Amino acid sequence: MLEIWGRRDSANVQAIMWCIAELNLPYKRHDVGHRYGGNDTAEFLAMNPNGTVPVLRDGDGEPLWESGAILRYLAHVYGSDEFWPKDPMARAKIDKWAEWAKVTFEQAFAVPIFWQVVRTAPSKQNHAAIREAIARLDRILDIAEAQLSRQTFLAGEVLTLADVQFGHLLFRYFTIEIERKERPCLQRYYEALVERPTFREHVMVSYEALRVVD
Repeated sequence: MLEIWGRRDSANVQAIMWCIAELNLPYKRHDVGHRYGGNDTAEFLAMNPNGTVPVLRDGDGEPLWESGAILRYLAHVYGSDEFWPKDPMARAKIDKWAEWAKVTFEQAFAVPIFWQVVRTAPSKQNHAAIREAIARLDRILDIAEAQLSRQTFLAGEVLTLADVQFGHLLFRYFTIEIERKERPCLQRYYEALVERPTFREHVMVSYEALRVVD
């Protein structure tokens, strides 16, 4: 039994939960963080001294934190050879896109755009900075568009860990109030993810509780 600490509307928690669902693993999740609190208790800090979510414990194993490390652990222990290959080069071809999604795409989207549009009061938003951030993000998403013009998923013809790292943020990207370039391949890819019950359950979660208003 997997045990997860983290609220449903945390993007990093959503990536973990979507992965768990794709791998069809039993789990128990605890709402922790943001409005729920609980991430500053001695008990929680003993598991993760950073006080952040998600945290995962697999049975009696050591608690794991940092979503990328958790995802790679789940993929290695429970994933199929297609989802997370045993061959080092085949795995690296997936992992490079997973890292690109986590390091390049997420860092260009989460704080400079999502936090500014949703988690900042409208009166305090810097619209010029948001436009500049969207322009930088567009160059990154052009890379995804080119990649998806050649294949069904980010790293090939089947869903892999790379898609979990990338796709879990697309619900937010496609639903926040920003201008978006037309990218037919990215749109097709997102619509295919939406068709997955696991994606709808664990990723398409309202983020209105995170919205800051004046």
